[in-house]
Amino acid sequence: MLKLRPGQHIHLIGIGGAGLSAIARILLQRGFIVSGSDLRPSGITAALQDEGARVYRGHHADFVDGADLVLMSSAVAAEHAEARAARSKGIPIVKRNQFMAPLLEGHRTIAVAGTHGKTTTTAMIAHILRQAGEDPSYIVGGTMGNTGTNAGVGAGQIFVIEADEYDNMFHGLRPQIAVVTNVEHDHPDYFATAEDQFSAFAKFAELVPASGALVACSDDSGALNLLNMRKERGLSAASYAIDDASADWRATELLFSENETRARIFRHGIFLGSLVLGLPGAHNVLNALAAAIVAELQGVGFEESAAALASFKGAERRFEIRGIRDDVIIVDDYAHHPTEIRVNIQAARARYPRHRIWVIWQPHTFSRTREFWSDFLSAFDAADHVLITPIYAAREDPIPGISSPMLVESMAAHPSARFAPDFEDAVACLRRDIAGPTVALICSAGDANRIADLYLEADDRQI
Repeated sequence: MLKLRPGQHIHLIGIGGAGLSAIARILLQRGFIVSGSDLRPSGITAALQDEGARVYRGHHADFVDGADLVLMSSAVAAEHAEARAARSKGIPIVKRNQFMAPLLEGHRTIAVAGTHGKTTTTAMIAHILRQAGEDPSYIVGGTMGNTGTNAGVGAGQIFVIEADEYDNMFHGLRPQIAVVTNVEHDHPDYFATAEDQFSAFAKFAELVPASGALVACSDDSGALNLLNMRKERGLSAASYAIDDASADWRATELLFSENETRARIFRHGIFLGSLVLGLPGAHNVLNALAAAIVAELQGVGFEESAAALASFKGAERRFEIRGIRDDVIIVDDYAHHPTEIRVNIQAARARYPRHRIWVIWQPHTFSRTREFWSDFLSAFDAADHVLITPIYAAREDPIPGISSPMLVESMAAHPSARFAPDFEDAVACLRRDIAGPTVALICSAGDANRIADLYLEADDRQI
């Protein structure tokens, strides 16, 4: 079995990504020597250099020299130059699902999985436990607003981690508590069918020991199936919901305003108190419910959890307000699945009922665009205007017949759907045609968040 010891030199291929950058931070804080490579410099790679990592731009066989172990991003091909060099030098190569158990050894692991919502839920749990004095370690798939980072080493025994389903990373975890926010088909380049993805989640849920607990949303059919499977084995499980009246924990009477979201919270039909969030949307109420249940399992009562959640600042690129210009609110969100886009438009409508909604969408990967083509066509029905940029290829090659101009053509029924061939054109379109009061919602898991910077730059009214 892989053993990790402080002082070892770990080289990370793809160190600038959300998953590996967080691992790099944990390693640095534990006294490992960390190096890594990435195609493009970024704020993340610059920060890692400041924290002590050696970060190379691009990829080269020499970059692995001196490493004791190489950790590869899921997006890296097996024949990558650095991977080939490591093999030739006899340096062990692992992926995250092989690396996580040794990294978390000795900790009480709380793992948060789900097709949607796992980043915010993980961040909420970490924030509550930090506020309660538990001082957990944590890995989150985005920078937490309250800590300014995506990972940290705490003095406590608890490790809160976002459990990524891609490449079955979450199968390498050994959680005492597992949260499943929902199970919906995504990552068609890895999970060919919805059944394949559900099977992967089922295996993850089975990793929770009899002494642990599964926490899942019973409003979602996939998560509910996992709950029932565990309950059939006579094992501990807790459900939460808004719509399901039989759920163990339930939120009711949701109220939305421009500054906050409110709900009344019940456990087994008994009123616990009110929840106040700075985040918009019913989906974030569900995320908060999951976090409150986990906190209770750790001995933190609802009153203390609710107080912590009231001060929760969200996570980077999760309905993050980037600035305001001429009564146009620029929101950056990581939404890249039809469900996520639809939910974010609903959240914007609920929070800003008097505003028009513009959505600037960067489709993410050709395979996802092809697989969910018809769902994407209807995902923007509640938006007033849609501006679509070219597809972000990520790890893929283009697929003939799949393109953003063809998406726009297929959205002919929408009153205002347009194609922007590049970010500069998108910004020019916004500055020419947008007028307040408006929410401009940028939906992108790629690099289209740069549109926010370009739109707001050189303007002293941005926040």
